[in-house]
Amino acid sequence: MLKWYKIEGTFPEQDFVQQIKVNGKKLCMLRHQHQLHVVQNTCPHAGGILSGGRCKDGYLICPIHRYEYNLETGRGAEGQGDYIDTYPVEVREDGIYVGLKESWIKKLFG
Repeated sequence: MLKWYKIEGTFPEQDFVQQIKVNGKKLCMLRHQHQLHVVQNTCPHAGGILSGGRCKDGYLICPIHRYEYNLETGRGAEGQGDYIDTYPVEVREDGIYVGLKESWIKKLFG
């Protein structure tokens, strides 16, 4: 089950990559080819900060070793054998929202 969180801040209309913080979690938000994406902010390969990277041809490129991750699926480029978490994004009248899975422990104990 997803819980939707409003992303605070203002964001450029052109392509960008930056770190955001949602519900205490650091994430990477970006706009590539006019589409917004939110993904995990840490590269699974060597722990690089993905919000310091750049996008090319639908992939987010880690700034450390240039590992590439598909913005739609999160899958690493061929031969990498890894992936990043991707999160759904909705643009609503009152802002931009990201959907995060709510842990069953939080559901139980609020």
